[in-house]
Amino acid sequence: MGETMEAHEVLDAANRLARSGLVYRTPLVRCEPLSARLGSEIYQKLELFQTTGSFKLRGATNKLLTLTTAERERGVVTASAGNHALGVAHAARHLGIAATIVVPKGASAAKVEALRRYPANLILEGENYEAAELYARNLEREQSLVFVSAYNDREVIAGQATLALEALHDLPEAKVLLVPVGGGGLISGVGLWAKSVSPQIRLIGVQSEASTAMYAALVAGKIVSVPDLPSLADGLAGNLEAETLTFELAKRYVDDVVLVGEEDIAAAIRYYADELHLIAEGSAVVGLAALLSGQVTPSGPLVDFVTGRNIAPATLRKILG
Repeated sequence: MGETMEAHEVLDAANRLARSGLVYRTPLVRCEPLSARLGSEIYQKLELFQTTGSFKLRGATNKLLTLTTAERERGVVTASAGNHALGVAHAARHLGIAATIVVPKGASAAKVEALRRYPANLILEGENYEAAELYARNLEREQSLVFVSAYNDREVIAGQATLALEALHDLPEAKVLLVPVGGGGLISGVGLWAKSVSPQIRLIGVQSEASTAMYAALVAGKIVSVPDLPSLADGLAGNLEAETLTFELAKRYVDDVVLVGEEDIAAAIRYYADELHLIAEGSAVVGLAALLSGQVTPSGPLVDFVTGRNIAPATLRKILG
């Protein structure tokens, strides 16, 4: 796979996605209440308005668009906590590709219900993301399917990076980017593009305390196994694949990674609902959680990537009380 990527791969992805018509260009807005509260210019890249409710559609679509005719005929398989699966299912339906989707048994009910609307072969397997991925990898070998990683794939990374291309086109003076971190597909792509157009920009990742794979890897200087506990930020859960491309990119481009707790994530979900009248899922609000809890001291203009809305209604009702 190699350990380097070039900025032109992001441009290629952006052009490919634009021609496909499957991915929205989402708004970048100045958050007036938060800017006033924190005394700094805070902007939000609202990817929660994406077609499938998450940024994951970008990487999944870019990957499927680059498959050869023979690969399309073989069909694809993926493992996901939900949002990447939705991206693969949506793109596969439109491109006429057979898709097998493996999600953990405890995946968000909202995401599973949304997946059932697609003609994909949906399999609930494993207690966590790692177990689901292992099952999907076995299907890849047994059925000669094309595996579409949620993060460890250069076409997926390039697709996710188009988020930064749009944001910095709309706000070239941005000084700080605040990015949720799971497997690192988003932050490594964002870093690749952002540092190529604005080398002085500061890139801060935010991860849940419940699942700290990338944070722990950057601290240790190598990929290590960490506990993977239940979290409101379910989309950021799971350990890293050995030698994942995202770790090398993160080492090169990420300036810092901070951790937020479950109460901070819940408070951020409430803030979106109460103050901004937006529904955002736990994985999407970790940037706001870091700002509200003081883990990140804002220096603007700052762009917070709000990456998805797919939260189960029962979970949202419980948080809102």
